[in-house]
Amino acid sequence: MAWRGCVMKWAKTEFITATNISSRTSRLNPHKQQSCGFRREAKRPETKKANVPQETKASPSETGAPGPPPPPPRVPRPRLFKPLMFTVGFTGCSFGAAAILQYETLKSRVQSAKEEEGSDELLQGSQNMAYWHEWWNQLSNFQRQLILLMSTVDDFWSSLSEGQRTVTGIIALNAAVLCCWRIPSMQRSMIKYFTSNPASKTRCLPMVLSSFSHYSIIHMAANMYVLWTFSSGIVSLLGREQFLAVYMSAGVISTMVSYVCKTATGRLYPSLGASGAVMAVLAAVCVKVPEAKLGIIFLPMVTFTAGNALKALIAIDTAGLILGWRLLDHAAHLGGALFGIWYVAYGHKLIWRKREPLVKLWHDMRSPGTGGSRPGGGPGVSGAGPGPR
Repeated sequence: MAWRGCVMKWAKTEFITATNISSRTSRLNPHKQQSCGFRREAKRPETKKANVPQETKASPSETGAPGPPPPPPRVPRPRLFKPLMFTVGFTGCSFGAAAILQYETLKSRVQSAKEEEGSDELLQGSQNMAYWHEWWNQLSNFQRQLILLMSTVDDFWSSLSEGQRTVTGIIALNAAVLCCWRIPSMQRSMIKYFTSNPASKTRCLPMVLSSFSHYSIIHMAANMYVLWTFSSGIVSLLGREQFLAVYMSAGVISTMVSYVCKTATGRLYPSLGASGAVMAVLAAVCVKVPEAKLGIIFLPMVTFTAGNALKALIAIDTAGLILGWRLLDHAAHLGGALFGIWYVAYGHKLIWRKREPLVKLWHDMRSPGTGGSRPGGGPGVSGAGPGPR
């Protein structure tokens, strides 16, 4: 019995020791922990089991795996209703202001002619060459040099045609804007107001200002040379006031055509320059005088007719628009050329010859109680001023 008790006691002790070792070993074995863990997860409800992978799923950026690139942000297409209304309103105001300006110019010429007749009679009766000789001797050397310089400038200005004198102001304005582009503190304002871009927040005012804006000296020199060359013909054809209206309107209309083409193709980039307005002037002269001989300044031996030159320019701009050339704004060139052709063919009859009611209204406002009489008692305003026939 004593032996049996010792054996039982020894067996019981070995069993307890083995049990403790196995339990301790199970706690240190990771495979066992994972299997127990999965076993415990299997006992959970199905709703909770479905939520576990969503919570423990890592994003591609966290795991280091490359994910798909984010889609590019969609740029909404600009709305062109306001620029269109601005184009129509600005064109109408330009021709209305030109008609009123022509009326005021004719009125001032009639008054100045009457005043010159009376002043000439007064000078002939009271002054002679001895008076002017004595007056000249009383001047200092600096005053004499200044008067001679002013006389030279006046003689040069008088030698220019009316078209060249008109274009001189446009060239001076373009030169001033070109100088502003060279001022670093004005770059942001110049980009905002002197470049036309349908994607910009400011779209209407740059339609006018960009027509007088050039960033490159070569670009400005080319445009102004063409404008200077054709200025005499276009002003003699339309008159100074009508020419200014056509030039300003062509700049805005060509920019509007550029807006439409850029929006349709999705190529939203800024543009500047007077090329659209210059193309309108060039097209108007070439349509009116298609047999005139033209040449290239660097190749004087090469000559061609104005009609063929216009066809070549339109073909080049059409190809550039179709093929997507971005060196020049070909849409603006085509818009200006088509407007010049349309105005000479139809626009003069539809717009300029129907300005008499506006001029009569302005005359009644300026001279109430005159009964609608015209200045100087001359012919009606509808026939005043040169125009295509």
